[in-house]
Amino acid sequence: MKAAPANRLSRRALRIEQSDSYPLYVFTLTACEVLQWADVSRVSRDEAGKLIGYQRPEVRRHIQDIVNYLNSGDAALFPNPIIMALSSRAKFRSSRGPNPGDGLATIGTLDIPMSGPSHPKPAWIVDGQQRALALSRMRRKDFPVPVTAFVADSVNLQRDQFLRVNNTRPLPRGLVTELLPEVDSPLPPHLAMRKAPSALCDVLNADKNSPFLGMIKRASGAKDPAPQAVITDTGVVDMIQESMTSPAGCLFPYRNMSSGETDFDGILHALFTYWDAVKDTFPDAWGKPANRSRLMHGTGIRAVGRLMDRVLGTVDARSPDAPADIRKHLALVAPHCRWTAGVWEDLGWRWNDVENLPRHLQELSSYLIRVYLRARAESR
Repeated sequence: MKAAPANRLSRRALRIEQSDSYPLYVFTLTACEVLQWADVSRVSRDEAGKLIGYQRPEVRRHIQDIVNYLNSGDAALFPNPIIMALSSRAKFRSSRGPNPGDGLATIGTLDIPMSGPSHPKPAWIVDGQQRALALSRMRRKDFPVPVTAFVADSVNLQRDQFLRVNNTRPLPRGLVTELLPEVDSPLPPHLAMRKAPSALCDVLNADKNSPFLGMIKRASGAKDPAPQAVITDTGVVDMIQESMTSPAGCLFPYRNMSSGETDFDGILHALFTYWDAVKDTFPDAWGKPANRSRLMHGTGIRAVGRLMDRVLGTVDARSPDAPADIRKHLALVAPHCRWTAGVWEDLGWRWNDVENLPRHLQELSSYLIRVYLRARAESR
């Protein structure tokens, strides 16, 4: 085949028609070409706080392990393709002849023009970023690499495919949590269930009136985390999701099961009001890293969230008196809490023994609710 110009990539390819809208292309690049033609879209946020990108940070040890394998000799095998999203500038030309296809795939040539100096590369890596980085560092630069690609200029479509491709792999939960609100297409049930709580978590972290303002760790800030970001987003999302999906949860009534509509403003008002009261009740434990305050720990957030279901089952969060009433209810529990020092009564745990274990969550939640109900009964 005649060599393509330096600003244009031309490869023999198979076009597979799985979808009328998004055909798949299967072709080959050399190890050194992968990152010359494709970008890695790192997850981060712009100055306005809008989520950009979708890829997790690189894992150096994992990359080096792949490099060592690829450099191990002629026996190195690389069967898993790099999955890419191509710019719509890419064009496929079917081969001439009577039988360029067999009903499943069509043989042809894929032409991918390189962008100008002020434009991005013509492809983005959707899956295989660690492998792509390793390939760029291997000794054999002409090593052939299988590539599967689809055309997608939309970052939303790229995110959607990224989540689906990684759905059965150990993708960090925090990254999935942050990406979900940005995906518009239908999701698997277990991911769809987390979409609304994840969007609410975004608001809790960004709204200037939120008690959680800037305090929630997100995957987009992993490279340069804010010093006040001390709470894992998965703990907050789990707390919200449990309250929204359990019939006993205080946020459950804000969902209209027949119409499928959700009163997000009402949920946010309830969360702001309750957690503002938590912040006022435990000022010495609020805003500290989890290794100094177990209130900011994932188990602490979820346990106090279960207490929220009991408190807001009694107090109407929409009432003008709600902030003061919630503080009164929390004051019944406060003397029995050991978020930063001491030993939890009945549980026999030192304050920092609390871990992200189902048993610890269950026992701490039960203890807080038990103390709350007993103190309420005694105060009547």
